[in-house]
Amino acid sequence: MNNELTRTYFKILLPSIIGFIITGSLKVFDIINFGPLRYIDIFAPAVFVLSVISAIAMPIFSRTIFADKMRNEKAVSLEDFVIFERRILYISLITPYLALIAFLFDFPKFHLAGSFLMAIYAGYYYYPSKRRITFDKKIFRVK
Repeated sequence: MNNELTRTYFKILLPSIIGFIITGSLKVFDIINFGPLRYIDIFAPAVFVLSVISAIAMPIFSRTIFADKMRNEKAVSLEDFVIFERRILYISLITPYLALIAFLFDFPKFHLAGSFLMAIYAGYYYYPSKRRITFDKKIFRVK
């Protein structure tokens, strides 16, 4: 199960990392430059807020819903737990793609840095390590 979640994690995260490498290379060699958007005053804060929502708020909300749904169960099945963990990965790993958008369109430093920090947080905190999975299994009483 842990290997399956780790593969899912990297399948979601790897394209955004490759996107950062390609975009950074294109910017360094001045091959492409999208520059700031026309409505950056609206778009940059929106992407920043969406980054915070996808990295922090939605995973907590999803975890709360799962805990509430399973509160009367004696034990949680492994299948339900894996579905829950995958959902958390899908939700939280939207954040690196939002940070890539911020990087690509040269957002103001505050919004770019905030989106990037949220992406690092999401990538670090929701990595399916054995320790975190074991801890979550104990909390949710997985069979």
